[in-house]
Amino acid sequence: MNILVVTGSPRKNGNTEIMASAFAKSAREAGHEVTVKELSTLKVEPCLACTYCFTHDGVCIQNDDMNSILTDLSQADMLVLASPVYWFDVSAQTKCFIDRMYAFAKKGFHIKSIAMLLNSASDGVYDAAKAQLNSICSYLKWENKGVITISGMVEKGSMLKSEGLKQVQDFAASL
Repeated sequence: MNILVVTGSPRKNGNTEIMASAFAKSAREAGHEVTVKELSTLKVEPCLACTYCFTHDGVCIQNDDMNSILTDLSQADMLVLASPVYWFDVSAQTKCFIDRMYAFAKKGFHIKSIAMLLNSASDGVYDAAKAQLNSICSYLKWENKGVITISGMVEKGSMLKSEGLKQVQDFAASL
């Protein structure tokens, strides 16, 4: 399976990227092809809602890094969104990426399934992100592979000491 992992933390080498790296390593060991795109190192502007993409086979009019991500997205069987939850939902960077997937709204997606890897300082803050995932799955008819949530991420690197990291690895290995 070809898996695209998109990390949506603005913090380079933080808990979200640690979690996504552990997922990618385990998924590769299970025989999957994995591409990781870290939004912390890329420029992805908000969607302009101009619908240029509708008449240009999913190509966005904006000349930013989303165009290379869209190329990866067009080849992916599964999408994994990895995001911190700061204020009851995915990060602004993750949401911007989700909105820019609109470029394929008319063209359609090759993707068949999706999952989320979420982390936060507090527990019980994941409802909005889960609802968004369920809505994406319902609308696009993608299989929801699940959501892994890891709380207690109070400082950069907390993920390295988290028991939840094993859950991420086991999840990737089970795909």
